[in-house]
Amino acid sequence: MTTGDVPAEVAKTADVLAEASRTALPCPPVRGLLPDGDLAAAYAVQRLNVERALTGGRRVIGRKIGLTSPAVQRQLGVDQPDFGALLSDMAVPEYGTVPAGRLLQPRVEAEVALVLGADLPHAQCTVADVLRAVDFALPALEIVDSRIAGWDITIVDTVADNASSGLFVLGGTPVPLTGLDLRNVAMTMTRDGEQVSEGTGAACLGSPLNAAVWLASTLAAMGDPLRAGDVVLTGALGPMTDAGPGMTFEAHISGLGRVGVTFAEPEPDTEVAAPADAVEGDRS
Repeated sequence: MTTGDVPAEVAKTADVLAEASRTALPCPPVRGLLPDGDLAAAYAVQRLNVERALTGGRRVIGRKIGLTSPAVQRQLGVDQPDFGALLSDMAVPEYGTVPAGRLLQPRVEAEVALVLGADLPHAQCTVADVLRAVDFALPALEIVDSRIAGWDITIVDTVADNASSGLFVLGGTPVPLTGLDLRNVAMTMTRDGEQVSEGTGAACLGSPLNAAVWLASTLAAMGDPLRAGDVVLTGALGPMTDAGPGMTFEAHISGLGRVGVTFAEPEPDTEVAAPADAVEGDRS
């Protein structure tokens, strides 16, 4: 997508979201800047800001799938998931620390991550295709974020905002899919030692594999298929929860192991916005 190919409303929306990220000041919803309900335009905004990131030296290393919860799909008036790009500088080391002020309105959810060992080029991808292509699975925490003030989002807002991507944490012990029933994996997540979320693989479009099939088919149809080496965050296994300075999160997913992350306290004389009020369900 070259500058001359970008519709004015797409460029303006991308600029608003980029400025919110640059200044760490959330912006109003952007849905009013685009044609009503136009997901193609929202993805064009996402693509433009990803291309700008690549021009700045960043690197796409995979994709995340959002809106995998039927309840949240109903809430936003959609009947399908969405996706965003994962960039290399979004990765936080296993049991690492998120610097204070890095994110605007962080929330944490636990997911199954799949790492591909082969391309998925077919627009009519099957579960068998995904099973053959996956090299290994890992437990993951996705730290979602929104450049939209107060998480006041519709599907158009979140797609334009790179599917409300923030950061992610991968566990460090790869697990092959052989003998692993992703539909029935059980997840529990704690915040400072207290359980705040639980769920199973079935909460993610019936199985994380179903989510991966949807993503692979969608991207291949768009001419930008998943490639060997890509990381795929398949979607939340249970409700997400707000995060704030000093908090530590740990998730356990049966058959995959544990993964955790801590949010740093701000330096003295540095103000960090308090997390938004807790929400039910998963917006990503």
